[in-house]
Amino acid sequence: MTEEQSFYSRDLAGVFVGDTAISDVDGEAGLLSYRGIDINDLVGVPYLHVVWMVLFGEWPNEQQKSRLKAFMCKHSRLSHSEIDLLQQVPRDLHPMLMLQGMVPLLTPPTEQLLGMGEDAETGLFLAAKITGLVAAHYRLGQSKVILPPTPGKLFHENFLTMFHGKAPTADQQRMLDAAQILQIEHSFNASTFVARACASTLAPVENALSAAFGTLHGVLHGGADQAALETADQVGSPDKAAAFVDECLATKTKVMGMGHREYKVLDPRARYLKALAADLCAGTDHEQTYQTLVAIEDRFIERMAEDGKALYANLEFYKGVIYRTLGIPTPFFTANFALARVYGYLAHFMESRQDNRLVRPKALYTGRTVSAPTSTAA
Repeated sequence: MTEEQSFYSRDLAGVFVGDTAISDVDGEAGLLSYRGIDINDLVGVPYLHVVWMVLFGEWPNEQQKSRLKAFMCKHSRLSHSEIDLLQQVPRDLHPMLMLQGMVPLLTPPTEQLLGMGEDAETGLFLAAKITGLVAAHYRLGQSKVILPPTPGKLFHENFLTMFHGKAPTADQQRMLDAAQILQIEHSFNASTFVARACASTLAPVENALSAAFGTLHGVLHGGADQAALETADQVGSPDKAAAFVDECLATKTKVMGMGHREYKVLDPRARYLKALAADLCAGTDHEQTYQTLVAIEDRFIERMAEDGKALYANLEFYKGVIYRTLGIPTPFFTANFALARVYGYLAHFMESRQDNRLVRPKALYTGRTVSAPTSTAA
């Protein structure tokens, strides 16, 4: 093995594959920032304002705020042709598969209303459109009428209304804003890296987003939110958590939602979502599920400490129970993650296009070397 070949990593751990000014993940200190702003300072800021900051690196002015809100509301509405297309999708198809398939079939408008460039306009059109698609796919599965957005409403107020058919409370809207802000962006995670690799080929933005959604679906990535809550449901109660964790460790079975590739201390997003889940679940039918999650985490941390390791819950672990308290069914958890992370994908798509380089890593060949058979005359 040559010196060049000796430096490689099958999972790219510790390998720098590019640079970004969009977000900074400090795994040693347990910090996350968007455009240099600590994530804790962004929770509570109007959602679409954070979206603008992530995309363009500056806060929107009053005119931009108004235009963005109107743009996102307008394009969250599904056209008759888009509804006809969605109605051909099987009702029980996982929402992430629906998104991956539908996004490349959407036709962006030709007019530019925001003045931020074609890629940004197309990407924001698709980001708005998928909120309508997710809500409509759910309602079609429930044999309910598809609802349009209402001009003037806040972004997540519109989404929850289109999804459930009734307006959310102010607290529900605030909770969803917070959860979604926390997962807009996270540097070169698997799905974002795939989006950037796709973008590097000069494929259009809808291809990059579709590729990213397909990657996010995996249970070792965005799909862990669904898997973690299903685990809590399987365990059933806090008193059974310790035995469950012990059995998982004995059989080398992964405890979904525990540990993170980047964070060596507690994931800052998980800390916030855990407190949010505690508030939402207190005194409700979901409190036992929350307490079961806490018991699983506590036992897992205890067992890791016995081995001299420090592993904690990640973003996905408590997010599912928050979605459940908002009335979002389990199969739609990862799709709701996608509704937030799409802005991170778009930001990376635009950033990569500023100095595009085709992604083409090398592979270390480990197969056989065989001589071809000698040709002989007949």
